[in-house]
Amino acid sequence: MKKSISIIVLIFSLIGCSNKSNNPDASGTFEAEEIIISAQASGIIKTFNAFEGKELRESDTIGYIDTIQLSLKKEQLLAQIKAILSKNPDKAVQLSVLQQQLKQAEYELNRVTNLHNSGAATSKQLDDAKAQVALLNRQADALASSLSVTTTGLQAETRALQSQIKQIDDQIARSIIVNPVNGTILSTYVRANETAAPAKPLYKIADISTLILRAYITGDQFSEIQLGQTVKVLTDKGEDEYNTHEGKVEWISEKAEFTPKTIQTKDERANLVYAIKVRVPNDGTLKIGMYGEVIFNAAK
Repeated sequence: MKKSISIIVLIFSLIGCSNKSNNPDASGTFEAEEIIISAQASGIIKTFNAFEGKELRESDTIGYIDTIQLSLKKEQLLAQIKAILSKNPDKAVQLSVLQQQLKQAEYELNRVTNLHNSGAATSKQLDDAKAQVALLNRQADALASSLSVTTTGLQAETRALQSQIKQIDDQIARSIIVNPVNGTILSTYVRANETAAPAKPLYKIADISTLILRAYITGDQFSEIQLGQTVKVLTDKGEDEYNTHEGKVEWISEKAEFTPKTIQTKDERANLVYAIKVRVPNDGTLKIGMYGEVIFNAAK
């Protein structure tokens, strides 16, 4: 009886040893592609609705920076534009007097021409009438040109101010804190009522729907793995238990790490360590910093 029990124990031990022979080919820790979102404007943060663990979508508005001074500056520029445009001359009104004089001069020229043709007016009278019409035409052209120059100058002044208004509108838009990517907030660096400045970090976010397992392989394993290869990823579930995930190799380092600069012998070449990245869909069980193991042959 004791002999039978011993045989059974031995069989289970061999089975256990067989399971443990399925050793991982590489191991490492999970990380995410983290993005630090910074302020794009300066001022007091009036609202900031962000906290660690909050899930955000692209284009979500989570706060804004005070824009009172920008709004006041915009109002001032709009008032300046209005004041400048009030100086814009009314070409029709200012030309109307000369146009009336020209009309009268042309009528007089026509009358004198008829009289000259009938011998009732001298050639000098006809020449004077023609000269008067020519003079008024030149005066009208000069006035029209002067008014156009004045109008062009005023428009140039307003365009410069309008460009400043566009800059202010852009600064106001940048004062609204808009999340740029889908993800989960990992850390926050400011709170409402604190002062923001351009390039000052506000929060850190990452898309944790997939994580990256950064693992290391030896030089001997370098030829066993390739980009796009599907691998098995194991994470601890409990004592002697594992969660199994499927991942894809998306990056393999071309340079060895933690090795001598000059590799001479075969033994030294076998000790080379190369970093790899395996992208793993996150079913909710994976966490940043968690330890993971990789098996190259997913069928193992």
